[in-house]
Amino acid sequence: MTYDIARIRKDFPALAQNIHGYSLAYLDTGASAQKPRAVIDAMTRFMERDYANVHRGVHDLSQRATDKYEAVRPLIQKFINAEHEDEIVLTHGGTESANLVAQTWGRKSLKAGDEIVLTALEHHANIVPWQMLREQIGVTLRIVPVTPQGEVRLEDVKAALSPRTKLVTFAHVSNVLGTILPAKEIVALAHEAGALALIDACQSISHMPVDVRDLNADFLFFSAHKLYGPTGIGILYGKREALATMPPYQGGGDMISSVTFAETTYKEPPHRFEAGTPPITEAIGFGAAINYVSAIGLSAIARHEDEILAYASDKLSRLQGVHIIGTAPKKSGIISFVMDQAHPHDIGTILDRRGVAIRAGHHCAQPLMEHLGLVATARASFGLYTTREDIDALVSAVEKVGEIFG
Repeated sequence: MTYDIARIRKDFPALAQNIHGYSLAYLDTGASAQKPRAVIDAMTRFMERDYANVHRGVHDLSQRATDKYEAVRPLIQKFINAEHEDEIVLTHGGTESANLVAQTWGRKSLKAGDEIVLTALEHHANIVPWQMLREQIGVTLRIVPVTPQGEVRLEDVKAALSPRTKLVTFAHVSNVLGTILPAKEIVALAHEAGALALIDACQSISHMPVDVRDLNADFLFFSAHKLYGPTGIGILYGKREALATMPPYQGGGDMISSVTFAETTYKEPPHRFEAGTPPITEAIGFGAAINYVSAIGLSAIARHEDEILAYASDKLSRLQGVHIIGTAPKKSGIISFVMDQAHPHDIGTILDRRGVAIRAGHHCAQPLMEHLGLVATARASFGLYTTREDIDALVSAVEKVGEIFG
């Protein structure tokens, strides 16, 4: 079946606009994806017709809202091939999911001297929660290095493991370099060492099929806004046996079985981790995004984005004074680059004046930047709607930067 990029782009209203007199080339999907009309309409319809709080009311609106909200969890279960519906915890995003594991499983299961292994290319959301845990209970963080090409080698992962290792946590895809890590193999190494494995799937979930049973991860998280859905919602997947050992993360309504001033008893997972009024409208949009992406097919999306990545890599690598950062053979939808004369922030500003939206900075991965000897990069990141024309606009604008800075 032909990948109909023209039809797909019509589904995204934001892409039809001009910026500073140029057609928008949106190349910042790695930060947050644009939203298709199906997501926008689903959220609007819900707020217009069915909105009420969930799990609390006996009136018709509350029942309708609850039914629509609860229909999202099995949809996510199927999307990532989780074995059980109750292995899906709805959170406010990937960052909260990582903190949830650190402050529940981590504080209960770990002690001073235990080790957590992570890689040098992690996003701050998968670094800072573990540093906070180190300050709280004295765990040790061990860092797997990254090669000059941006790869994480299995032998380096294995070298970082020890009898004290209790958790191995890593990004499935680097948000800076686009490197695809050998996730299944890393999980297997973690389990051989007697440790659990947590995968940050924020950058992989919209670019390729993610099967938690095939990966055999103990935990995995991602945010909906990377998957063409709304902000403010994401998930933590946890194996049923792992979630069962974890105490509540926050206290409040909806996560309790009963409350007295003497004691409180809690619901079983996943509900014990979902205190308070949830992001109801956002959950409806999340479900619509999953349906939208599933209808196109993640395998088809991956093929399209691989073609765009190859085209962009070839075009940018031909430009004098432009250097691509991260040249691993297995990459997904992201190119970071620097220029000899121009700072990434100047690159981003000039590109914006020509209608090209990219990201410039440290990309919430300052330890990786330090490891690479850089302060910042310019980053172009692609989505299911990215075209060769977008890449041509990027290349033309980068050439203009070269002309300006000589």
